[in-house]
Amino acid sequence: MNTHYKKVLFFDVNETLLDLTEVRRSVAKALEGGDEVVSLWFEMMLHYSLVANASDEYHNFGDIGAAVLQMLAEQRGIAINAASAQEVLLPIRTTPPHSEVPGALKDLKKHGYRLAALTNSPRGGMEQQLKNSGISTYFERQFSVEDIGLYKPDRLVYRWAAQQMEARPEECLFIAAHGWDVAGAMSAGMKAAFLNRSGQQLYPLAPDPHYIEPNLAQLAAKLTANQ
Repeated sequence: MNTHYKKVLFFDVNETLLDLTEVRRSVAKALEGGDEVVSLWFEMMLHYSLVANASDEYHNFGDIGAAVLQMLAEQRGIAINAASAQEVLLPIRTTPPHSEVPGALKDLKKHGYRLAALTNSPRGGMEQQLKNSGISTYFERQFSVEDIGLYKPDRLVYRWAAQQMEARPEECLFIAAHGWDVAGAMSAGMKAAFLNRSGQQLYPLAPDPHYIEPNLAQLAAKLTANQ
């Protein structure tokens, strides 16, 4: 398979680059549950972002997350109002990077790759996350779907991001720890790399990504080999 691209690397942010352990703990505590209810919260948040796409009614991803938290709380007989739901999600602003991420980003940049973030999170939240995690300076550009009013994995989002970097989709490599995100990028014509973080799986009905690695350090080693 041809894996040539124009040295433009797009990165999903949450879970791909940043460790959401504290967010998961906060959501689990609020919903009085374990990993299964946190996973359901993530799934519902993505579900309702796609509802926003289909209905042409864009809402801030953070607001969707808080609304879904309220829905799940009501199902479980727990009273959580809108303000309290937002407080539960505050740890997302100070999430640390996965341990290997800073070194891998530094190595990729040193080898001439152009790095860009592409997230469903709102612009302000993304900028704060990347700054607080100490990795913001590695990125040439930081893109939020807020700027286009459409959520990933709609293929138009990836094509829009490639255009902003003055590249064709096939000249870009998209990196994510989510099967749905990788599938969306490939449907838009991008090359893709899947980081097999704990608890994440590829979608069996989508094409295989060009790279499958356990973490960013091992992907970076392959991308920078013989350069």
